[in-house]
Amino acid sequence: MKLGNQTIDRTISLRTHSLYAPYIDQDLQNRWWDFGADAYINTNKHIRLTRNRPSQMGWLWSRIPLTAHNFVVEVEFKIHGESSHLYGDGLALWLTKTRTQPGPVFGSVDNFEGLGIFLDTYANTRHSYSFPRVVGMLGDGKTSYDQEGDGQKNGLGGCSANYRRTNVATKLRVTYVKDKLLNVKIQYRAWDDWLECFTIRDISLPTAPYLGFSAMTGDVSDNHDIISVTTSSAILSSPENQRDQIKSAKAVVGVPSWLWTFAKFGGVLATIAGVLYAYKSYVLAQASGRSFGSAFMGQAGGRAANFASGFYTDAKRF
Repeated sequence: MKLGNQTIDRTISLRTHSLYAPYIDQDLQNRWWDFGADAYINTNKHIRLTRNRPSQMGWLWSRIPLTAHNFVVEVEFKIHGESSHLYGDGLALWLTKTRTQPGPVFGSVDNFEGLGIFLDTYANTRHSYSFPRVVGMLGDGKTSYDQEGDGQKNGLGGCSANYRRTNVATKLRVTYVKDKLLNVKIQYRAWDDWLECFTIRDISLPTAPYLGFSAMTGDVSDNHDIISVTTSSAILSSPENQRDQIKSAKAVVGVPSWLWTFAKFGGVLATIAGVLYAYKSYVLAQASGRSFGSAFMGQAGGRAANFASGFYTDAKRF
């Protein structure tokens, strides 16, 4: 993802804000997460925020705030039920200053301060777009969620996506770079096929928000399940050391592979030449009746003596 002259160079997993099966320890607790209301845990499958029953509400919240300036949250979820016509209402992902406060907005409090991303499966009014839908809202602590208009009045952005009752794992990915960017993607059509939902530039979320999820049913209902949460701190590349610049620098400093091949080939030739020279010295030694060692050292010593008398004894060279 491009951020001006920077990119996200790498990510570091945050255990404190990630969650996987079996979700709880031997004391039926989780060190980093709380859940409540109608939510319950199936240790082999999911955390079910609501069952497929009317008038249910459940929540799941991190116990400590998310302090990373830049982060990526990826949640695998499942929304499903028996009905193919009447179902609702949906679930929400939260990054807000408060936590565990039940309310009318997908099971959480209204007039929230922070970010809410709503996976809305039930349309309260007519729209030019289809449902299910993903809608984002940045709350200031004073503005109410637009229930009648399904968040359209105060929405940051949104997209329609048929993520209910799919044959593929459904995932939502939220990427935030402090004061620069918010990007939301969803996977529901095929594995690793991400739909670009919306991107907002120059946006600021509350410092150290809590991460949470909530869901609600009314007269119509669905199962709303959280399967896993993966949160990572995002490390940005330095503006002076972009990936393309780093690669070009390595190309200059590093030794090309063909040069290594040439050096190896030269080494083999030098070894063959040494063996042939030794064999020639051995043949000459046999012909003259001297030992191989004296013949070899004699030739080498003669060359060394000639070299010394022709160079090191010449004072004009220094």
